[in-house]
Amino acid sequence: MPIQEVKHIWRNGEMIPWAEATTHVLTHGLHYGSAVFEGMRAYETKPKGVCVFRNRDHIERLKFSARVYQIEIDYSVEELMQACRDIVRENGLASAYIRPVAYLGYGEMGPASTAAKSEIAIAAFPWGAYLGDDGMKNGVEVAVSSWRRMAPGTVPAGVKAAGNYLSSRLISIEAKDRGFEEGIGLSHDGTVSEGAGENLFVVHKGRLHTPPASSSILSGITRDTIITLAGKLGFEVVEQAFPREFLYSADEIFMTGTAAEVTPVRSIDKLEVNNLDFPITRQIQNAFFGLFNGETEDEWGWLDPVG
Repeated sequence: MPIQEVKHIWRNGEMIPWAEATTHVLTHGLHYGSAVFEGMRAYETKPKGVCVFRNRDHIERLKFSARVYQIEIDYSVEELMQACRDIVRENGLASAYIRPVAYLGYGEMGPASTAAKSEIAIAAFPWGAYLGDDGMKNGVEVAVSSWRRMAPGTVPAGVKAAGNYLSSRLISIEAKDRGFEEGIGLSHDGTVSEGAGENLFVVHKGRLHTPPASSSILSGITRDTIITLAGKLGFEVVEQAFPREFLYSADEIFMTGTAAEVTPVRSIDKLEVNNLDFPITRQIQNAFFGLFNGETEDEWGWLDPVG
């Protein structure tokens, strides 16, 4: 989906014009993947106006990811949360996708490069339904990929690092080349992992099943939101590893993520799910989007007003 340009980007503590947010071609993060990031959304909500969704949780994860890769971030969680509010407000956005990124910049070559200076930027711009409005309504067609996710002990799958998404690129390109809308990767042991950029939930006999952290997934913040909302709705959520063929027995399947939000899956490898009315997925969708239209009470303090 093409990027829709806006006026400003926040970079290293300053609001700068969009076109000036450039970096050197010898930036460390470009050559070695030494970058961590977040995908966030701001919504125009009925209860509180324009709000960043789960601002603190995203920024805390950004700081954690940077710590793992020893990328210094010289701003507090509160300062970065405010920067996320500011960039939405300064660009006059009622709803937005927000992309904070921290990376090692220009100055030194070599994988370790302890002297490379860190940089941080936050962009916000309009972005609709990642898998399409029709996909949100009628479900998407998905394929299991031949590419597998990284095994534990190789790179940390639970960190939102730029390099982890090279696997996502291969999974998604393969799926699209085969005529599908998205791909699912398997973990190192052949069990189901996650989508190219989404977590996965399988509805089977009234219960929600989702792969655990040990299946090389990123434990997504939207995933955590859905687990919490599903519990409030009375659904049992089971976090366990499961084989590929379990997907083919599903009553419903849906994918979650900041970009994908809550998107139903119509078929896996051309095999349709058992219930194309998606009754449980619809309840989950309604509860999720209800946070923004006021039908679901935000009892967890997830809505952070831009002001």
